[in-house]
This record gives sequence, structure tokens and C-alpha cells, in this order.
Amino acid sequence: MTTSGPPSSEVDLHPIRRGVQHPGGAQIFSPLARFLLQDGIVSEENLRRASEEQRRRNVPLSRILIERKLVDEAVLGEMLATRLGLEFVDLSRVAIDPAASSLLPRVLAVKHEMIPIGFRDARIVVAAADPNNVQGIDDLRAYLRRDLLLVVASRSAILATIDRLVGLSTDAIDASAIAASEQSDATPEPSLNEVVEEGPIVKLVNATIAQAIADRSSDIHVEPQSDSVKIRHRIDGVLHNVSRMPKNLQAGIVSRIKIMADLNIAERRVPQDGRISGVIGGRHVDLRVATLPTTYGEKVVLRVLENTTALMDLGELGFLSDSLARYRSAFTKPYGTILVTGPTGSGKSTTLYATLNVLNSESKNLITVEDPVEYRIAGINQVQVNAKAGLSFSNALKSILRSDPDIVMVGEIRDRETATIAIELALTGHLVLSSLHTNDATSTPARLIEMGVEPYLVSSALDCVVAQRLARRLCENCKVAYTPSIDELNSVRWEDWSTELPSSLFKATGCNVCSNTGYRGRFAIHEVMEVSDEMERLIAGGGKSHEIRALAISEGMTPMKFAGFQQVLSGITSIEEILRVIA
Repeated sequence: MTTSGPPSSEVDLHPIRRGVQHPGGAQIFSPLARFLLQDGIVSEENLRRASEEQRRRNVPLSRILIERKLVDEAVLGEMLATRLGLEFVDLSRVAIDPAASSLLPRVLAVKHEMIPIGFRDARIVVAAADPNNVQGIDDLRAYLRRDLLLVVASRSAILATIDRLVGLSTDAIDASAIAASEQSDATPEPSLNEVVEEGPIVKLVNATIAQAIADRSSDIHVEPQSDSVKIRHRIDGVLHNVSRMPKNLQAGIVSRIKIMADLNIAERRVPQDGRISGVIGGRHVDLRVATLPTTYGEKVVLRVLENTTALMDLGELGFLSDSLARYRSAFTKPYGTILVTGPTGSGKSTTLYATLNVLNSESKNLITVEDPVEYRIAGINQVQVNAKAGLSFSNALKSILRSDPDIVMVGEIRDRETATIAIELALTGHLVLSSLHTNDATSTPARLIEMGVEPYLVSSALDCVVAQRLARRLCENCKVAYTPSIDELNSVRWEDWSTELPSSLFKATGCNVCSNTGYRGRFAIHEVMEVSDEMERLIAGGGKSHEIRALAISEGMTPMKFAGFQQVLSGITSIEEILRVIA
């Protein structure tokens, strides 16, 4: 855990309770009030009024002082830290341990304006807005049953951290737990109407989805455990624990989501797929819902599909200028096959949609075949694959041939029949865009041949292959420059692609803006392989992947790792992130 300020020391968790004698004989001032009075920060009259309001409202004195603008919270925090010999921490730059923050319920953290942020030796490090809050310290010690090590932080930072780490409505969780408990006494399983109309459950599910949208999550995982329900969010490609809910909420949460997605609430033995549409935070959002029976109940994953993703510009995706120019020259041709490759979750669909946005015009007939249709785009005819009705990729493509298309987008090439029809479409004068699962651009021809497509067809129809990965952007608010060591540069074989050693690079630190990950947002790293005449002859002759790769690089293709390192030089990401996503 990285902190700022002087070294931490253990504080007496029971500060002096004796107040200052007022001329009238009453003990009216707490230790905090005495410190402020002695330092001349707040007048005695204002302190007396604030102390009276504190006793009346039964809240920390620091909250009254800040609300009444009698003291600046940064000044208050640093003064308390200095007076008590404690460490003052900036929570926006502290790596908070989720194992520590999850130990304390939200209601207790908010009440006392304290939050566990880590462990030191055998003690729990607790950030407090007012370390003289004896009642709060006693409550936390009794609840956590561990020795505490106090540090000081600003009140707003503590409350923001509580909201970020435990962002769901406590009222909704508590009310839902009570409702579920009362319901379980009467009936073992909630009825359909009870689930749909149950106010607390509805509020809880809505809060869960709203928090995920606010956190920029791409996926929401609702995972039943043996004794609880775990909520996780995938943010910038990495899963993060968000909260745990009581086990007795499981049936209500899952049932509510299934009702919203128009799924069968009574069927718990087989996976189901559905969709939810709505406006959240002023933005129209679609959620793709998938359920999966597990040992402890149904797991639910909600994929967040924002319509703005489908409208992204190619220039926003992370293409290097040379790679974008090569790609643009390929998709502006009247016919040919363009494949976007990479593993699941590498942004292939986003690249294809961004390309369709460029090609979409009144003079062209664009048809897509997708499973499922993730984003709806005006002016494009989008076909949803329906296996139950017998509408597969190959069947849909055969029908498309009779629909006078100019441009066809196939969501994914999964088998020999689909690959063959897509290539035949390209050979008959159509532009075909699709995706395929391969590790890099140069192994794509071999993958198509392994599927059963003849090499001469692959070489004739294939025009361009784009391989890509998604990497996280460094947070602009907290990234820091450093001078890389020779050993670090040698470990990534920097000399293989650049003759100049960089004088400085950037690395992640973490702050409140990026949820202490050091990264915020993602971009794609691409390698673009154009199929030249020489490449065509090599593929038709059964050339190996390493031979195709050598030829592609000699013809100007920028390998994916090199493209990633160029983004490192630009300060967009870090060496560690490139090595994480590219082997």
C-alpha cells in the first residue's frame, strides 16, 4: 500500500475524553475541538455551537465543522495527523486492499466515516476522518475483533471510497434481506408476482446495474457462493470484486433479472439467453443476459452493450497511422474478404461495426448475419441467427446471395461451410467482412485451409487480415514518468525493433479516478496484413505461417508487439500491460 505523509505510528485508540471547562462549569469540548481552539483554527463560539449540534444529531464533530464550512477538511486532516502523530493518507493515491475494505459493512463505515484500507503486521489499517471518534473506534474494534492502526484521511475521500468500493444502496440490501427473510418463513420459493413487485429486490437489482454502468463495466457477474452471492464487474478487461450479498437474496436477484430479460423464471436446469434494454444515467443501454446452472445456483452474466460503441470512429480504436492506411485501402475496394482476428473479447465486433459505419451509404446494400445482433445500426439490414428455427450462418448466407447485397458482414466464421460461402461471395464481386479466432494475422490463411477451404480459394479471395488485442490505457490523472533500466529494456528485447533507447516511459500508480488500477479505458493494438500478389502465390503454394509472416513484415506489416511498444513510447500504456496482452 502506497501512502503519503510521515511514517505511520500506532496511536492511543482511547484519546483524552476530558473536555475543556467552560466558565459555566460544563464540559463542552472534545479533544478535536480543543486542538482546533488551541491552534486558532475555529473560534470558541463556533466550536460551542458545533458541539451542541453534534450532541443533538449524534454525528462526528468533524462532519458538523465541514458542513458549516468552519474548517477546510484538508487542513483538519493534516492538523489531526500532526497532533496525534499519525499518518495522513491521500486515498486517491493509495492502493486499497479489497480484502480489508470488505470486512466492514457500509452502514458502519458511513456512520463513523471510517474504512479499512489494508493490513500492517497483525493489525487492520483504518482510515478515519476523525481519529478522536472514540465511539467509532470502539464499534470498529468490537466488530472486526482485531487491533486497529489508525491513519487520517479527508472526509470526502473516505465517503467517495466507501461509495466506490461498496456502491450499492445499503437501504436496498438491508430491506431486501429483511423481505427475503420474512418471505422464506412463509414460502420456500418466491412466486412470479412477488419477485416482480418486490420493491427492495427491484431497487437492489437496479442499483447493481446502475453501479456497473457508472464503473464503465463491460460485464456484470452475479455468482452464487455457498454462503453468499458475489458481484463482480469486468472493467477494462479485468474482473474486480464489488460486493457480497446475503445468500437469502439469491433467488430474488436471479428471478428479477430473468423477468427483465423475458426468460423462464421456473427453469433453473438449463442455460438461458435474453436481452434487457433501458435508459440508465441518461444513456440508452442494452444488456445481453446469460444464465448458467452451477453447484450453488444459477450464475448470471450481463454483458453491457452501449450503442455508442457501435458508432465509434476507426480513428478512435488505436490504429497506428500506417496500419490504418493499409486497412482503409482494403475495405474501400469493391470486393474481397477482410477478416478481423483475435481471441474472445479482443474488440473484433467493435472494429467491424466501425468499418460498417464508414461503408454505410444510401448507394450500398449492407447485410449482416450475426449471433446475436449486438448493436443496431440504421440503414443496415441485420439478420439474427436462429438455430432453433434452422437459420444458421450458412443458411442465412445462401439467402443473402439472392438479396442483391453489396457488402456482407458475417459475425464469425465458425465452420467450413460458412467459410466457403463467405469466400464465394467475395469471389463473385462482393465485399465480405468477418471475424475469426486466430492468434495473429499471418496464421489466418492456415486456419482457413485447416477448416477445409482450398488454398487457391483462400489466396484468391483473401484481401486483408487485421489481428488485434485490447490493452488498457494509463490513467492520465495518476500515471508517472520513470527512466527504464537497461535490464528492463533487454528483458523485452527492445533492440529488436528500435535502435534508440527511451529516456523515459510511464507506469501505472492508481487513484480514485481509475479505481486505483492505474488504468482507465482501453484501445486496440493491431497488425494489418495485406495480401499482395507474392503473398497470394505463397498461400496458394501451401506456404507455412512463419514464411507468410516474414514476407508480410518485409512488405511493411507492423507486428502487433511492436505496435504495442510504439504506444508505450507515446505514453498511452505501459510495458507491463503490453506484455500482459501480447505473448
